[in-house]
Amino acid sequence: MTSQRRLARAVLDEAGRTLAQEAGVRLADRPAPLWQLLMLTNLLSARISARIAVAAERELTAAGGTTPSGMCDLTWQQRVDALGRAHYVRYDESTATRLGECARMVLDDYRGDLRRLPSVGRHDARGLRRDVQRFPGIGPTGADIFCREAQAVWDWLRPYADRLVIKGAERVGLPADAGKLADLVEPAETASLAAGLVRVARDDELAKRVGSLATTG
Repeated sequence: MTSQRRLARAVLDEAGRTLAQEAGVRLADRPAPLWQLLMLTNLLSARISARIAVAAERELTAAGGTTPSGMCDLTWQQRVDALGRAHYVRYDESTATRLGECARMVLDDYRGDLRRLPSVGRHDARGLRRDVQRFPGIGPTGADIFCREAQAVWDWLRPYADRLVIKGAERVGLPADAGKLADLVEPAETASLAAGLVRVARDDELAKRVGSLATTG
């Protein structure tokens, strides 16, 4: 195994858990889990910790918001209460409103199925970033989150590596190139590697640990 492959493996072993996995979303190329990813993306787009956003996803799912219809069936107060149980404070009321708007948009514009987004049919990664940003509350950072995670089930989206993924790669001496990074792991691991590299980009101690493991592995 080459040194770069060892580094990539260390990233996967130490930090290669996607946000969807943390939130309990069984991501698949189906309407419900894709909606759940969009919901998670919206939650992560506020100025709040990923840990709290993941907890909020779990609470909203438990309350019945697993589909756009289910989210619309929840009252605004039920959404606020679910967010409160996850300690999603300061943004709970505005986020409850946005989630309802997003769910209604998915139902009205795409018949409840994000696979009907124009960019998905065209296999257009740049277009997908634009399409996702049409949803209330999701900006460029959220679009990157959605695409990083969605590449786990949409192979046409692979490899997707935004600036945070590249920053993490550079910190541990991996290639600053999406294609070269993808070549270091199995196709099904590309999203996990991206998730791990984002954590590496944000955590000095993790970056050092990954480098140490790759050296001693």
